[in-house]
Amino acid sequence: MTDEQVYEFETKQFIVFSLGDEQFGIDSLKITTIDRMKTITRVPKTPDFVKGVINLRGDIIPVMDLRAKFNLPPTEETEETRIIILKLEEVSIGVVVDQVLQTIQLTSDSIESASSLINNADSDYILGIGKVDGEIVTLLNFEKLVKL
Repeated sequence: MTDEQVYEFETKQFIVFSLGDEQFGIDSLKITTIDRMKTITRVPKTPDFVKGVINLRGDIIPVMDLRAKFNLPPTEETEETRIIILKLEEVSIGVVVDQVLQTIQLTSDSIESASSLINNADSDYILGIGKVDGEIVTLLNFEKLVKL
């Protein structure tokens, strides 16, 4: 993505979730299901941000801990903690989030380019910054995030 390029679409639906005090959005078309926390089986010798795997209707799904991925302090699971299952290309992956907040509709002109706000090569996984009711929502590109 170049500095001039913005995530382009007319109107797109995003699922907004929280990690601590921050809000993030995922393109709803990437999401296959949102589940309550399940038993996660740890896999030895995996990076810290890989929480383990779950058995979801007979499929083994790797689960990523976004708090660890974003260097946020760990927190206790609550009744609101969820696993969002994403379909990325041909692979499913789960991500643990503190809480799923809402579904929003955004137009491309309501999103600021991340590159204009963040000058960091590691920010490729940020599609842009959306503004919803005065709140900032960081829109994530999970295809790039899982490759970091």
